[in-house]
Amino acid sequence: MADLPVDLQGKLLVAKTDLIDPNFNRTVVLVLAHGDQGALGLVLNRPTITPLAAPLPEWEELASEPAVVFVGGPVSQGTICLARVRSEVSVPNTGYLPLQGTLGTVDLEGDPTSMAPWLEELRIFAGYAGWGAGQLEEELAAGAWWALDAEDADVFSDDPSLLWKRVLRRQGGALAVTAAYPPDPSLN
Repeated sequence: MADLPVDLQGKLLVAKTDLIDPNFNRTVVLVLAHGDQGALGLVLNRPTITPLAAPLPEWEELASEPAVVFVGGPVSQGTICLARVRSEVSVPNTGYLPLQGTLGTVDLEGDPTSMAPWLEELRIFAGYAGWGAGQLEEELAAGAWWALDAEDADVFSDDPSLLWKRVLRRQGGALAVTAAYPPDPSLN
């Protein structure tokens, strides 16, 4: 495990082709927190067909396309609102928790109208991906994930169904070739 990143916060976990757990098959997970107690992340490429207007109509207008609820992972049924704020404005001290750069979480109990001036992009996730202490490191060592750098466009991709392939292609070399790996090789 010596060659694993020490801190994975802000990194993407990209599922390897042999990770067949249906919760994570071909997923791209943004790690929001990583430390001695474990890790927490959001699956970026699992949109549902539920329009955001159904559970949270007051937030729909601010949502990035596609404006649907995303499955953030198999843990919990709570919601997490991930947002990018405008770098040129002052963000209030309440209702927003910065994570990295201009990326953070927004309290959905707040008033969307008052938050609109400083929000650039927004996405709502039902649930999250979670790992206990040492569990993610074990999965990485076992070869379940690639830990890769995130780009700004990854988090709010307007076509999340292509995110797994896009992230792998931009790596070049063997990972770019892996992007063409069929979902079911037996059908080749």
